[in-house]
Amino acid sequence: MRTVIFDLDGTLADTSGDLLAAANHCFRQMGHGDVLEPGRDAPIALRGGRMMLTRGLERIGVYAVETVDAYYPVLLEAYAEAIDHHTQFYPGAMQAVEALKAAGYGVGICTNKPEALADLLLQRLGVRKVFDSLVGADTLPVRKPDPEPLREAARRAGGDPALCVLIGDSDTDRNTARAAGVPSVLVTFGPSGAEMAALEPEALLHHFDDLPGLIPNLIGQVV
Repeated sequence: MRTVIFDLDGTLADTSGDLLAAANHCFRQMGHGDVLEPGRDAPIALRGGRMMLTRGLERIGVYAVETVDAYYPVLLEAYAEAIDHHTQFYPGAMQAVEALKAAGYGVGICTNKPEALADLLLQRLGVRKVFDSLVGADTLPVRKPDPEPLREAARRAGGDPALCVLIGDSDTDRNTARAAGVPSVLVTFGPSGAEMAALEPEALLHHFDDLPGLIPNLIGQVV
């Protein structure tokens, strides 16, 4: 089977609002108030919890790796408690997934979000059963940009890892696909969309309506 594997944050859904809220929960506990701003800091949010804590502490001039380490579990707990308050799928995302499944493709998710949190989010959004596989940051001993999580997501979706394509929104996704020798499609509608063309993926995606038409010409390419 041929498979289409998706990144989650910034690709299928804009999760930045809930991520930033969890980080600001930590900063308030530290006594700094809300340090990160919705919208403006969305690109930082989609780089993960440790990056949000790091950039926020740097912004107010009190960065210490010990503080990041101490508050990362606090951030994860706060995020789990309010994981779906602001998160929304990008327009046409789930319709494109359903169209790919109807066309006979396996679909899965390969994310650097911890697997339990990714699973919780998809459950809360009511779409977990739509995806044939889910591989998170801690599913395997390695994470993206190592190619093995992508290959495992393809395998768990019932597919051949050499016959997949990765849909993502970052240099991490581009490098993961390149390391696996398969094509990547990078979305231009996420917070870092303007930077995607410079990464030279096999295709750019401006709207999910266009995705089903792109896939047949990409899967099977050796890159």
